[in-house]
Amino acid sequence: MDFFFGLLQIIGVHTILGLSAYVVLQTGQVTLAQAGFFSIGAYVSAMLTVLAGWHIIPALLVSATLAGIVAGIVGFPALRIKGLMLVVATIAFGEFIRLFWFNFDYQIAKEGITVGPQGGEGFKQIRFFPENGWSTLDVAIFIWVIVALVMLALWWTDRSRAGAVLRAVGEDELAAQSVGINLTAVKVGAFAAGGFIAGIGGAIYAHYTTHIEHLNFGVMLATFAIAYPILGGLRNVFGTLVAVIFIQGILVEGLRFMGDWRNLLFGALIVLAMNIQPRGLIDERSVKLVRGLFTRN
Repeated sequence: MDFFFGLLQIIGVHTILGLSAYVVLQTGQVTLAQAGFFSIGAYVSAMLTVLAGWHIIPALLVSATLAGIVAGIVGFPALRIKGLMLVVATIAFGEFIRLFWFNFDYQIAKEGITVGPQGGEGFKQIRFFPENGWSTLDVAIFIWVIVALVMLALWWTDRSRAGAVLRAVGEDELAAQSVGINLTAVKVGAFAAGGFIAGIGGAIYAHYTTHIEHLNFGVMLATFAIAYPILGGLRNVFGTLVAVIFIQGILVEGLRFMGDWRNLLFGALIVLAMNIQPRGLIDERSVKLVRGLFTRN
């Protein structure tokens, strides 16, 4: 059963990562910096629990807040560029953060051993869950409670005026500005919210893996972050969850027996899915179909 609980943990963390990009994509901005914010949540929360002895929840909130602040700061210069230039700029920023952790070395002696981030060697001994008697099931439940809270918050946002504003900016900036929407506030706010959510995911990731290093937060992770909401669809938060299950549960884990051949099939299935459902796996048509099944005439 531990394998399935572990798979639930992976799907949960990647869902949070995908939802962090979902917020930004709503405004029409494509960012590949989410892996960088994810890494901030991971390293900062680990330092708080391991070096300072904090509980996981305050460490998670503080590290996510810091990631959100950094994301908001990044959002300001990002306002001046769009399209491919924004993609390149956010890739560069994500790599800057990753290389910062590669060179970051801060260790202390604790209970007879040296702990803390050690540059290229990574950050080991992140033992909050096992040291406090958390089982694999306990960790999985904890992760999915947070996933549910994040999804609920975004589901509510989608149906509020804030969600309408985000979509208006994403669909037509000039029209949105003409009706009094502050583009700077909306875009920077979306970046900050996305960074905060990514920080939450990174904090959880660091503690269930127990060992992190700079290589965990490369361009591939950033690509996954935007692939989930794009593949799942931007009309509904549940699309991101469906996309994560499809990619991590079916393609990555379900086809593991195929070895290297699954890499070829991976891309082909993604392309096929996008051609069959160009607006995402959960688009307006899918939502109407599901509603029709549960709505009586």
